[in-house]
Amino acid sequence: MVLSHGVGGSDESVHSTFASRYVRTSLPRFRMPEQSIPKEAAYQIINDELMLDGNPRLNLASFVTTWMEPECDKLIQASVNKNYVDMDEYPVTTELQNRCVNMIAHLFNAPLGESETAVGVGTVGSSEAIMLAGLAFKRRWQNKMKAAGKPCDKPNIVTGANVQVCWEKFARYFEVELKEVKLRDGYYVMDPQKAVDLVDENTICVAAILGSTLNGEFEDVKLLNDLLTKKNEETGWDTPIHVDAASGGFIAPFLYPELEWDFRLPLVKSINVSGHKYGLVYAGIGWCIWRTKEDLPEELIFHINYLGADQPTFTLNFSKGSSQVIAQYYQLIRLGFEGYRNIMENCQENAMVLKEGLEKTGKFNIVSKDNGVPLVAFSLKDSSRHNEFEISDFLRRFGWIVPAYTMPPDAQHVTVLRVVIREDFSRTLAERLVIDIEKVLHELDTLPARVPSGDLAALAAAEASERQMEKQREVISLWKRAVLAKKKTNGVC
Repeated sequence: MVLSHGVGGSDESVHSTFASRYVRTSLPRFRMPEQSIPKEAAYQIINDELMLDGNPRLNLASFVTTWMEPECDKLIQASVNKNYVDMDEYPVTTELQNRCVNMIAHLFNAPLGESETAVGVGTVGSSEAIMLAGLAFKRRWQNKMKAAGKPCDKPNIVTGANVQVCWEKFARYFEVELKEVKLRDGYYVMDPQKAVDLVDENTICVAAILGSTLNGEFEDVKLLNDLLTKKNEETGWDTPIHVDAASGGFIAPFLYPELEWDFRLPLVKSINVSGHKYGLVYAGIGWCIWRTKEDLPEELIFHINYLGADQPTFTLNFSKGSSQVIAQYYQLIRLGFEGYRNIMENCQENAMVLKEGLEKTGKFNIVSKDNGVPLVAFSLKDSSRHNEFEISDFLRRFGWIVPAYTMPPDAQHVTVLRVVIREDFSRTLAERLVIDIEKVLHELDTLPARVPSGDLAALAAAEASERQMEKQREVISLWKRAVLAKKKTNGVC
């Protein structure tokens, strides 16, 4: 949740244009109005403000799905008033969620018997799924350490510095030390060997990323499993692996079926995936799947009955809508394996079109890999005159939202732009984006060079020094006035 804050200097009232047909008085901006207004006016006021939002289809920063078929939109609208947690009242919705869990578990090669039910849960996204997986790892580790009579107050988790912020949240919120493998120039994912070197007896798990947010690259989970297996054999530990497949979980099974990253590897105990990314559902759905029942401690599961029947629950929140669960089931049965494969192949082909177009400009280095999440991350070959942040800013004039950002430590000197290729990003849009990027480059070349970063630092230091001198001059001036005033009152006439 984004912390809210008021816009400095903004009017305290909301003024309407077309809504003045229904209301003539302005509405308070940060307080509930005293009087009701017509529904038409409320709609018009909000609709007018939302016009200033960016176009979701042109938001190339986001991995989140921005288009679904009209038939699925109808299902979403029809179920928007169903509370998912009321399992006894909405048993069919609960059944659809269970079907999704089992379909995804089989997709990830969970070791299930013929009639065995998968262990998993639907969440509001991968962030919640990661929190739940982390809690399961922490509790299993605590139980193991207590049984051995060892202290269990200093758990840690090993990740790469390229992890999404939700891993940092988990570590901070649930008091787990975060051990990060630093990146290096040209290598922007976690190094498996360095990760295993950081593992100790207090490590609750190693988190591998299947589809880095930074450049879409898949980390080598197979190598990590092999190295960690060897260390476990040498030390007697049983450190497990969690795979954060938020982006790649609905890509790898269709584009890279031979890639071993999932429950085929014995140390992988849980996997999270975002249904609202390449699961092709609107924002608000994620999944966490466990290898076996033993990997999810029973004491973390709550049983409630005040909604009409015994209901097991393992979530961080309680009430939530049913729409996204139903939408996920729609996509799974509507598309099937063939449909998902076709969409992912198309996304990958469009990523290649964009990559080749950028390479033809001769101005960019491609940072992303051909294999991985279908995206293109790129940086300027020469940033002495203008930088990636300026390109990002200028592209907004054409409606494109393309993020620019610096890499995490120890590659923070590298700045990249990133374009995420989703289902609704066509080849035509890819070609149009290249044309607009060329226009931006041409326009920037006609402008004066920006102030180099070194000069900016020197300028900032000079300004800070000047402010400090100004403060000193003000203090001296005050003291002078005080001394003069004292001489006047104490002097002899």
